[in-house]
Amino acid sequence: MKIDSELVVELRANRSWSQEELGITSGLNIRTIQRIEKEGTVSLQSKKALAAAFDIDIHDLDYKELPAMKKYEYQSVVLKFDIGWSKKASVGPFEFDQALNEYASEGWRLNNLTVGTTVHGGSGQAIAVLEREIIE
Repeated sequence: MKIDSELVVELRANRSWSQEELGITSGLNIRTIQRIEKEGTVSLQSKKALAAAFDIDIHDLDYKELPAMKKYEYQSVVLKFDIGWSKKASVGPFEFDQALNEYASEGWRLNNLTVGTTVHGGSGQAIAVLEREIIE
């Protein structure tokens, strides 16, 4: 089974014990201590012996795997989308949806959408920020 070898080294160092002293205290062979600290693999009996030597709960020695961080890539898409007083949209709702759905079929999803119209001094375009997860 796997244990947190860094914790074993830290607990041993906090007590200023050598590997040999930990071996004597726990009743384990020094080679076993070296293997545990290097590889983090241990039998249940050795795990119990270490927990007793450090006076901690046996589950405190369990290896806790950190969840992998997700990575994303981003892309921006600019569409003319000018709606104002008495103006027709350069891109209708159907074309707008169709353009975004094309990206969605490639795994992109909408992260942010900003729409500015020329009526209020905007650019008359919609900017869509798309994201998709990078699978490694």
